[in-house]
Amino acid sequence: MGGLGDYKVAIVMVGLQFLSAGVTLFTRATLVNGLSPRVLVVYRQGIAALVMAPIALISRRKSSGSSPLGLRGFAWLFAASLFGVTANQMAYFEGLYLSSSSVASAMTNIMPAITFVMAFIAGWEKVNIGSMRSIAKILGTVFCVTGAISMALFKGPKLLNAEFIPVKSLLFNPGVDNWLLGCFLLFVGAWFWSLWLILLVPISKYCPDHAYSSAWMCFFASLQAAIVALAEEKTANAWTLHSFSELACCLYTGVVLAVSFFVQAWCISKRGPVFCSMFNPLCTVIVTIFASIFLHEEIYTGSLVGGFAVIIGLYIVLWGKAKDIEEKRQETKPKLQDDQTSTVQVIIEEPAEKKSCKTDLEEPLLSATK
Repeated sequence: MGGLGDYKVAIVMVGLQFLSAGVTLFTRATLVNGLSPRVLVVYRQGIAALVMAPIALISRRKSSGSSPLGLRGFAWLFAASLFGVTANQMAYFEGLYLSSSSVASAMTNIMPAITFVMAFIAGWEKVNIGSMRSIAKILGTVFCVTGAISMALFKGPKLLNAEFIPVKSLLFNPGVDNWLLGCFLLFVGAWFWSLWLILLVPISKYCPDHAYSSAWMCFFASLQAAIVALAEEKTANAWTLHSFSELACCLYTGVVLAVSFFVQAWCISKRGPVFCSMFNPLCTVIVTIFASIFLHEEIYTGSLVGGFAVIIGLYIVLWGKAKDIEEKRQETKPKLQDDQTSTVQVIIEEPAEKKSCKTDLEEPLLSATK
């Protein structure tokens, strides 16, 4: 069971990538049919807040001795909602419409590099060029980013389907290069999402209850997104859901968002932000495969080459992180041995008539701790 516990976080993150891939594919199909990305963000955030509210109340009641967040804790939650949720999703969904689902998913794979740099600056990730673990994390990040860039930019011979070009941007004027603009927005969104992963670290200190903090972030993001959307979408028609697929998209993405908030907050508290961000490449591979089948998006040789590079980079980084965890466990063993040695000495030294037995046992134990 101990081995299963070690892989529990990884298993949960893999499952989350399948849910996230569904969000990308479902949302892309809905946006192409005319739903505003800003309205989508408002609806999905509101649904996520409604889903998380009862869970947060139950979790809060079960947690004994829970202290209030305080003004500083709420400030961290508001900032994380503004940058990592509202700004990120506004940029991501617009970029998703202007480019494609496979490109959008591939672009998010620059997050490991961004998160690694941010975590290094914050002092949460250590880099030692002479260590194989650090080299593995650096090389793995390079592989992931290179593979993502290959999937997005390097085309080569086309394998499947035809190209879809958006008729117009939902945010910018016609005549602008939609594809490049979409890639730029996706790039900006990745920076905001990486910042959110970093901000979860101090938030976990102020609020260890992940369900409670996730509910507040969903609520703050709903208000922030509504203010932005109301400023941009001034007609009632833009807020109307015209089909069942649009309603289903809002419901599905909202529920997955609530699950994603809670799961990622829990995983980050267990393994850190860089470890969790490294699973995003799996989502790219999943989206690329299903987008070619169901959305008939064009697939090039570069997508396959990039997908292999992404998977290789993922496992290289996971190896480096696994070695980090193994080293931390080994560092605790000498302390346990010291405690055991002192305990044996106290027990043996009490009987005065057993000094000879004490001398025989004490020597190897002391020498082992030197």
